[in-house]
Amino acid sequence: MADAIMQNAKEKMQKAEQNLQRELGQIRAGRANASLLDRIMVEYYGAPTPLNQLASINIPEARVLMITPFDKNSIQDIEKAIMTSDIGISPTNDGNVVRLVIPQLTEERRKELAKDVKKEAENAKVAVRNIRRDALDDYKKQQKNSEITEDELRSLEKEMQTVTDNSVKEIEKIQADKEKELLEV
Repeated sequence: MADAIMQNAKEKMQKAEQNLQRELGQIRAGRANASLLDRIMVEYYGAPTPLNQLASINIPEARVLMITPFDKNSIQDIEKAIMTSDIGISPTNDGNVVRLVIPQLTEERRKELAKDVKKEAENAKVAVRNIRRDALDDYKKQQKNSEITEDELRSLEKEMQTVTDNSVKEIEKIQADKEKELLEV
C-alpha cells in the first residue's frame, strides 16, 4: 500500500515536469519550433482538426517554419487558423506551402519571457509540493490506522522528501535550459 502511494506520487510529479516542458515549449525563443503550432486547430471540412494532422511541419532555417499541407485545398484554412491564433505571427503562402518567419526577440521581450518561465516553473514546483503533501497525508492515515509503524512513517517521509527534491531539481533544470535558450542572442 505504501509503495502504491510512493509510485503514484512519482508518476504525478513526472506529469508535472512533462506539463512544464509542454508549457515552456509554447513560449517562443526567437527560434523556429514546431511545438509552437501544437494548439492550432484548423476548420477542415467543418471539423476542427489539429494542424499537425493536416500538414507536415519543417524547419528549413533557424527562424522559419514551413507548413506543407497534405491537401492543397486546405492552405487558406491553415493560413486563416494561424492568423486567428494567439501566436502573433503573420503567415505567408506561395500556393503550395505556408511559411512563418519567427521575428527576432528584443532584449525587453526576452526578459519578460524569462519571467513567464520562472512563473510556470514555480507553478510546477507548487504542484509537486502539493503531491508530496497529499502522499504524506495518506501515510499518516495509514499510521493512524496501524497499517504502518511510526518508524516506517519517518522512513517513508524521508524517501518522499528525496523524491520531491529530485523532481524540484528536474524542474529547475528545465527552467534553466529554457531561460538560457531565451536569453541567447
